[in-house]
Amino acid sequence: MPNPRIKNEEQYEALLKKGYSKQKSARIANTPDAGVKGGKAKPYEKWTKKELYQQATNVGINGRSKMNKQGLICSLRNN
Repeated sequence: MPNPRIKNEEQYEALLKKGYSKQKSARIANTPDAGVKGGKAKPYEKWTKKELYQQATNVGINGRSKMNKQGLICSLRNN
């Protein structure tokens, strides 16, 4: 029986199968543009180290001051 609180039931089920928690799956499935690709950001490899460091600061990655560019990219992608 479909859950009336979930807007995109198909996406919700797919996220659960991927291993996401119920809460995170519901949050993603209920966003207005869920599943729609967007954004015009350039890939991390084209960012400067300063830009990557600032993004890591915004996200709250620990140990960022000791990371090189590749370490920052890896940490941002796996955060």
